[in-house]
Amino acid sequence: MKIERRPSTALLPTPVVLVSVAGESAQPNMLTIAWTGIVCSAPPMLSVAVRPSRHSYRLITATRDFVVNIPPAELVEAVDRAGVWSGAEHDKFAELGFTARPASKVKAPLIEECPINLECVVRHQLELGAHDLFIAEIVAVHYDKELLDARGRLRTGAVSALGYVGGDYYTLGERVGAYGYSQKALRDKPETEG
Repeated sequence: MKIERRPSTALLPTPVVLVSVAGESAQPNMLTIAWTGIVCSAPPMLSVAVRPSRHSYRLITATRDFVVNIPPAELVEAVDRAGVWSGAEHDKFAELGFTARPASKVKAPLIEECPINLECVVRHQLELGAHDLFIAEIVAVHYDKELLDARGRLRTGAVSALGYVGGDYYTLGERVGAYGYSQKALRDKPETEG
């Protein structure tokens, strides 16, 4: 039996990322975002939703770029704090022990402690309600070397990414399949007489 409830953000899980932005002066900022996702593969694009009241919102609208940094699970406390503190009152990089590294294509810095960094340039901005949606093209991606196999492909099992569900943080569970595996299983299934 299904029970209907009022509309809500019940999509789960959502990825937890740190979005780094160039500061108005020399001090960069970051914020924790769970409202994010891939929206296009060619060109590669993603979206992040940010409340206009956030300090980083003003910085993103001014520079029109940012970096999506995928933090490892062991940094969950700092990741949470980066989402609770305001960059107008805190130097989050210094106070949380993060290292800002220059990006190759955008003004915003990479976060060194995050094993994957996606440099993004804003292509569209939509006012939605409580949040504005920034749709951005991914113009460069950086990986920690140990995440890549001998052929240069991402070893996804080596990434301890975080998910967000109903106010709680989770790590990803075990692999249960791969894209297209259900079709391969059908092709490999021996035909039986009926």
